[in-house]
Amino acid sequence: MISIGTSTLFRSRNETNAKRSAADRPARPRTGRATFLNALHAEYIKLRTLRSALYVVLGTIAVGAAIATLVCSSAADEYATLSAADKSTFDPLALSLRGYMMTQVTIALLGGMTITAEYGSRTVVSTLTAVPHRSRVLAAKAVVLAEVTFVTGLLFTLAGFLAGQAALGSGGVPHLALSAPSAWRGIIGGALFLMLAGLLGLALGTLIRSTTATVTTLFALFLIVPAFVPALPGALSDWTGRYWPPSAGGQIMTGYQDPALLHPWPGLSVLAGCVTLVLAAAFVVFRKRDA
Repeated sequence: MISIGTSTLFRSRNETNAKRSAADRPARPRTGRATFLNALHAEYIKLRTLRSALYVVLGTIAVGAAIATLVCSSAADEYATLSAADKSTFDPLALSLRGYMMTQVTIALLGGMTITAEYGSRTVVSTLTAVPHRSRVLAAKAVVLAEVTFVTGLLFTLAGFLAGQAALGSGGVPHLALSAPSAWRGIIGGALFLMLAGLLGLALGTLIRSTTATVTTLFALFLIVPAFVPALPGALSDWTGRYWPPSAGGQIMTGYQDPALLHPWPGLSVLAGCVTLVLAAAFVVFRKRDA
């Protein structure tokens, strides 16, 4: 009896000590691989939980319709006073998509914040711990951002076109139907333009890291430089106005072809080529630089 009780007591103590030592030992790292689909899922969650992303998406669509209505209503009121030369260059498509000059910046800022926000909060360390393959992380961010910004851009251009052409039509001035080839080129091309603006923001945010510096750089690229182009010396002004990437890409949303500027698809190709180069540089730097 005593021997049985003693052996039971020792066995209980051994089991208790084993449980304590197991609890004290650090957990073994998981051996499961972080796949690209896992990284995509994580980036979707991050973008969905970023409150500013929702504001940018909804604001972009609303601004597109609002600016198109205001600009096209004003153009319809002034159409009768235009000269014959101005009437020959009247561009209903460009008028209805004029809001892109503002939304290109907000979309680019969204792209930049998807990476700079992580550097600012230091959550980038957790991200790279969960997905050690840095190229996979940045590729997932680019894919998610491209999808979101393209859909947002498509809704923006479609809302702006419909609202703007309705305002022009009610004013009795030349306007476009949705079935017009140039209409769909402007709508789809405009969505691609905004998608490229978002990817450029992501690439610059990866290279710069700082939200403030990224915002300043994007404002300079999209707004400040184009505003100073007319003040440049003759040949430099002509070249910059023709080949500056945001300005060249914006030609995709015009109907009137200015002979001094690039045609729509070549202009968008210039922007796409520049974004590709900056994004490639971002991948190289992101892989080699410490978090």
